[in-house]
Amino acid sequence: MKKLLPIAVLALFASAGVCIAQSIPELFAKAKEQVKAGSWKDALATLDALDAESKKPGNENVRGQLEAPLAFYRGVCEANAGDGDKASEQFRTFLKLQPNAAIDATMYGKKTAAAFEKAQKDLAERPPSLAEAYKDFRPRPDAAVADPADPRWADGPVRWILTDAQKAEFAAITDPNARAEYVEKFWAKLNATPSADGRSYRQEFDRRVAFADASFAPAPEQRGSMTDRGMVFILLGPPSYAGRRPLRTGDDTSVESGASAFGSQDASNAQKSASVGRTTSGKLAVQSSKFGAPGAKAAETTANRVETWHYRREALPKGVPFQQVDFDFVTKKGYGENVLNRDANVMNTLGAARP
Repeated sequence: MKKLLPIAVLALFASAGVCIAQSIPELFAKAKEQVKAGSWKDALATLDALDAESKKPGNENVRGQLEAPLAFYRGVCEANAGDGDKASEQFRTFLKLQPNAAIDATMYGKKTAAAFEKAQKDLAERPPSLAEAYKDFRPRPDAAVADPADPRWADGPVRWILTDAQKAEFAAITDPNARAEYVEKFWAKLNATPSADGRSYRQEFDRRVAFADASFAPAPEQRGSMTDRGMVFILLGPPSYAGRRPLRTGDDTSVESGASAFGSQDASNAQKSASVGRTTSGKLAVQSSKFGAPGAKAAETTANRVETWHYRREALPKGVPFQQVDFDFVTKKGYGENVLNRDANVMNTLGAARP
């Protein structure tokens, strides 16, 4: 028989803001009511409880949906509690997830609006690099479903890591159950060695696919993971830094480094490269219009451009004998959009990245 907590103890827990066996919807509703009532400290305690509850096994899909509202309401509470810096930090997290969001100052107050506007300004002045954007990336819940093991499986994003022999093996399978078994064995072999961040090979692969689909799609009906930039991102992950510049008269497809920065760190790295004799222009990187990562979302200054992803030694696969490898994606009228310049170093690096 379960022992019930005395009423006095329950009252003590309630007064301390401790939530007892409350569901995620109940916690969320409670936090909103506390925000509405101006009970900032109580609301923050409830939001912490909501955060902890959403991290429990089985709540993965709900967790993804809560990322943005958790950050937003924490920002509202921190701003009204007098900590503008913490509020802006929360709003920066929120705006990375909801970049086009706005705030109603009449509803949330002047302090909240000021912290929100500061977060917007901070992000405008220092757009995230591709690496930062990927670190903060939260896949949509419906993106968690991997490509099914149907006859088209090998033609999807997994094609970038399949060998020719594996493609031929899969194409020869006609039985649906045998196809499903082949796919499971394929991932099981790759999952044998977890990555440094704790994700399995398949989890990291699916996350990169979701990021590429969300970031590099040239059109709504096309998948970003099936583009050249998607291929490179899936195989190598985010670049050490990246840049973009207009395609100059006389340039061919074997152009050198980019110039317009995806973020201030990228601009700083571009300047360092320029100082040691590379063709990257640090001044152009700083002066040019600011591109927000990823590149598919950037404002274009010209139809003809080159975008360069720089991978330093620590970001390169084992066995690649270079301190840095640059990947140039050329956009040119009559040539294509973000077409990878496939020189020998680039193709050998991509080959080394395949499992």
